[in-house]
Amino acid sequence: MTILLAEKTLAAINEAIEADQDDSPGRAHLGASIIGRDCSRELWYTFRWASSKLHKARILRLFARGQDEENRFNAYLRQGGLTVWDVDPETGEQWRISDVGGHFGGSLDGVVLGLQDAPEVPHVSEQKTHNTKSFNAVVRQGVLASKPEHFAQMQIYMHKMKIAWALYQAVNKDNDDLYFERIAFDPQAAEQLLRKAKNIIASEGPLERMSDDPTWYKCKFCDFHPVCHTNTTPAANCRTCAHSTPVLSGTAGQWKCGKHDKLIDKAAQAAGCDQHNFIPPLLANWAEPTDTDGDNVTYTNKLTGNQFVNGPSGYLSSEIAAAEDPRIIGDATTDSLRQAFNGKVSD
Repeated sequence: MTILLAEKTLAAINEAIEADQDDSPGRAHLGASIIGRDCSRELWYTFRWASSKLHKARILRLFARGQDEENRFNAYLRQGGLTVWDVDPETGEQWRISDVGGHFGGSLDGVVLGLQDAPEVPHVSEQKTHNTKSFNAVVRQGVLASKPEHFAQMQIYMHKMKIAWALYQAVNKDNDDLYFERIAFDPQAAEQLLRKAKNIIASEGPLERMSDDPTWYKCKFCDFHPVCHTNTTPAANCRTCAHSTPVLSGTAGQWKCGKHDKLIDKAAQAAGCDQHNFIPPLLANWAEPTDTDGDNVTYTNKLTGNQFVNGPSGYLSSEIAAAEDPRIIGDATTDSLRQAFNGKVSD
């Protein structure tokens, strides 16, 4: 029997899925869904768009499956006699919470009422999909021990919604087993997480990383491993620029450019400009600042000993970010070619 594969069709579908993904550097805000992660530097890199990562089609399908499961969970809850508010009745849109000037927030899966275990008590609804190994860990250890990120996410939601309980719903996507756990509000944990978020958002430079060992498993599988542990230069956008700061007042999650003295929206932040100056610690793995005149920062390339300027009078940040090997930045040959041909380093 001959097996005929439709490989071209599958490849076309995967290509279309990948092409449709959002190619912006990251979320506009720091998400409550990740605030429970251990490494504050990773969270700062995330908020500052230090690098962007496009996902393969399989990962995007996994994300989509997680969203699709919300409808299934809500159908099960309603079948069980619970009242489910999967959108905010006042707006007709998904429940949202925010803090720290609008720079920190998240979206709830919903609010439910009518649990057999506590009929009159409203609960924040949080729904997650798991593989067998992950699901078994939750069943065996509970949410706090096995999924501290999920626990932290619910604490923030309960705090902002002023709801004292959350209902954690897990499904094993390998066999459809379900696990439900009630989570009590912990005011101290919520306040600690909010302080953590404020510290990350207000920080002008990278915070302490959880390990200096680039081979440690949590570091090795981090999206920001190249920027944090190697000589890879971060992306050049407004959030990695020394002139740009988050506006902490208000609720709009605004950013301001000190160079141009204006507010900058998400599209402008992603695009950056030719006046970009890297936040100096972002280049610390391979460059040390030695002087600045406000528009230009002079560095010593620690890999070669050569000096270079980051700014309009030297290397634009986009050139530095494009250099696959930072040893070419400040190199005499690179400098002479740029000058002779009025050229720029590009990828």
